[in-house]
Amino acid sequence: MVAVIIQARMGSTRLPKKVLLNLQGKSVLEHIINRVKKAKKIDKVIVATTIDKEDDRIAELCEKIGIDYYRGSENDVLDRYYQAAKKFGFKNIIRITGDCPLIDPGVIDKVVELYEKENLDYATNIMPPTFPDGLDTEIFSFASLEKAWSEAKLKSNREHVTVYIWQHPDLFKQKHIKNEVDLSDKRWTLDNPEDYEFIKQVYDNLYSSKPDFKTEDILQFLKANPEIEKINQGIKRNEGFEKSLNEDKL
Repeated sequence: MVAVIIQARMGSTRLPKKVLLNLQGKSVLEHIINRVKKAKKIDKVIVATTIDKEDDRIAELCEKIGIDYYRGSENDVLDRYYQAAKKFGFKNIIRITGDCPLIDPGVIDKVVELYEKENLDYATNIMPPTFPDGLDTEIFSFASLEKAWSEAKLKSNREHVTVYIWQHPDLFKQKHIKNEVDLSDKRWTLDNPEDYEFIKQVYDNLYSSKPDFKTEDILQFLKANPEIEKINQGIKRNEGFEKSLNEDKL
């Protein structure tokens, strides 16, 4: 079984409650779930949120739309993933974050294909990044997750789930997909108000005529409307991860 665990919480520091922001009449989280479900090589999708009272709204949304969920630690996201995967008996886990409303199911399938073909412990499309920020996909075995859960100690390792795995290629068999064209300068993730304005423009222009729009559709739209990309240009990639690394040093 290949299962997707989408991590989502209300307490984002730079853009609070972002997973419930509206895009064409549905929440960001609903769009992520619907887009992930279109991947052909997955069997199950769940949401992993926290026990924080504010995240009751995420649990309520999941119940309303019929999606299974798990509630765990707010800051130890590695533990949240491990306990969720253990509870549902997942053997292969795809990690998708709640800031990816432009996630492409075709990219998910490519990463899963690599993982299965090469019999890997871990596969991803983010090292080095060659896809737009916001299409990040990782897949790993439960055995790898369990090993990371039991051995990882640093805050960055606990908060960002897979860091311990990809930092130890000696312990985990891993490979990484590169895009044919380097699009790593494109910011399609949702982490700041400017990101929301950018993504809202994409949805407002593409969703009504083609709800399952893909990466190529977005690229064509941006080529025809280059001013849209300027909305959230200049924001640094992986700010949250760098913050965790700095806290490790302290």
